[in-house]
Amino acid sequence: MSRVCELTGKGVMTGNNVSHAKNRTRRRFLPNLNDVTLASEVLGRSFKLRIAASTLRTVDHRGGLDAFMAKAKDTDLSATALKIKKGIEKAQVVA
Repeated sequence: MSRVCELTGKGVMTGNNVSHAKNRTRRRFLPNLNDVTLASEVLGRSFKLRIAASTLRTVDHRGGLDAFMAKAKDTDLSATALKIKKGIEKAQVVA
C-alpha cells in the first residue's frame, strides 16, 4: 500500500538528518495517513479512504466530502476518489 493521500496526492518526501556535527544522512518524511470513513450527502452513502490528517481538516473546513470534491483537481485524486467525484457530479446534475 503506497503512502499517498487519496484526496490530495500528498506523499513521501526525502531530506537529511543533520547531526550536531553537521553530518548528513538521508531520511524520509512520511505523511500522517489515517483510514477514515467520509459520508457523501449527495450520494447518501459513505466511503473508506486513506487520507492525511491535514486533508481531513480541509474536508471539514470546506463543508464535507461533496464540497471538497467539487474543488479538487482530478490530477491529485486517486482512482477511487475520482470515481467518487464523478458519481457526485452525476448525482448533482440529475437533482
